[in-house]
Amino acid sequence: MLVNQLTNATTTFRVLTDDQCELIYRAALEILARTGVVVHHDEGLQLLEAAGAEIADDNRARIPASAVEQALAVTPSTIRIVGRDPQQVCRLEKDRIYFGTGSDCPFLYDRDTGQRRGWTYADVRDAARVADALDNIGFHMSLGLTQDVPQMTYDRHQFLAMLEGTGKPLVQTAVDRQGLADQYEMACVIRGSAEAFELAPLLTLYAEPSSPLTHTNTAVAKVLFAAEKRIPCIYTPGSMAGATAPITAAGALACGLAETLSGIVMAQEKAPGAPIIGAGVVSIMDMRDAILAYGAPELHLQMAAFSDVTKWLDLPIFSIAGCSDSKVLDQQAAIESALSLLFAALSGGNLIHDVGYLESGLVGSYEMLALSEEVIGMVKQILRGIRVDEETLAVDVICEVGPGGQYIASDHTYKHFRSFWEPTTMIRHEFERWVAEGSRTMGERVKDRVTDILQTHEPVPIPDAEMAELKRIVAAADAQHA
Repeated sequence: MLVNQLTNATTTFRVLTDDQCELIYRAALEILARTGVVVHHDEGLQLLEAAGAEIADDNRARIPASAVEQALAVTPSTIRIVGRDPQQVCRLEKDRIYFGTGSDCPFLYDRDTGQRRGWTYADVRDAARVADALDNIGFHMSLGLTQDVPQMTYDRHQFLAMLEGTGKPLVQTAVDRQGLADQYEMACVIRGSAEAFELAPLLTLYAEPSSPLTHTNTAVAKVLFAAEKRIPCIYTPGSMAGATAPITAAGALACGLAETLSGIVMAQEKAPGAPIIGAGVVSIMDMRDAILAYGAPELHLQMAAFSDVTKWLDLPIFSIAGCSDSKVLDQQAAIESALSLLFAALSGGNLIHDVGYLESGLVGSYEMLALSEEVIGMVKQILRGIRVDEETLAVDVICEVGPGGQYIASDHTYKHFRSFWEPTTMIRHEFERWVAEGSRTMGERVKDRVTDILQTHEPVPIPDAEMAELKRIVAAADAQHA
């Protein structure tokens, strides 16, 4: 037998060492203790004060390291979220990766006219159907912002469209605390009870502090409601290095981490053991165009580093990939999507979102989603690494075939050939066949795939009684805001 063998079961990748992660964490602790955070929510301030923070008249809370460490000690390192289809599960724990869409893009390109326009309820439902049909998409956010419904309650309509369209786990935004409460009630209808929801959460909240170092009343209210009801909560900075965070990567990471950690303190003081998902979005501001760059190499590097820090803290991780600054689905979009997907997967992000974004998060694209899903398949194949043992070294097979032989008829080939990755929309066949089939580009083939999904794929339907109750909750919210 072989001894003292070190084997990579998968590919490995890391940006920061443990010592560097600790330096960023300690910088975040110093930021919280020295300058603190501004919190525009009375109960949030009271919770921080109870945890040991010093509260100033300007709503600033200076939080001691001990409060952060106590909060981290009771924050779960594993979170399980379950779709309407109970077979669709995301288990968020160290280095277990899932890819999903982003949310709330104001625009899409009409599939018939090609014109850039706002999203409808039907569009959001169709986006969910596309995500439902793509095997490499593990969870779903709305992709678009529903605009043909009452705007004060759009989030309830949007959640209903997502429920109709997919059986996969959902991550959702909320207008305010009441919007989240209504969506929670809808999720409990699907689950059957609040107790069943806690065991298998269907709804995951996406919420944000306001960088730098500010927590709005609305954001804190949602986080505290989520903590109380055991709704998994992503509390993520959306920082732009050079604008809302220091221009240096380490400084931007430390500032963003301070924002997330202060949110965790409030949540755990409210309800110890509340499921909180860390990390976030830390990109750069393009200094020429003043946008948050979704395709910047700095984004990929900083997100991978943030994943290192979050894993070092033993927290579940929210990450970003599959998005682009390109205005349309073109070569730029494919390049930026592929690089981001590879880096996010290698870094071990748990919920890797924004697959399908174009135009720096302003356009949600079914076709970008489908193209990126194909890339995810390639990335997963790369991440499997190379198995090295007696079977795969194939010395006996090589000797049996010998010089000048062929392996296509070998039993060994038959046994293993299905381990190859098979493309869905990419092509490898000869030029003449490509011409005979219409010389179609990758963009055209992706559009064909989406068309086929929209024409043929139907998710598992919601039972009539449940659908009636969901619509009643949405209608009640509409009436309240009429």
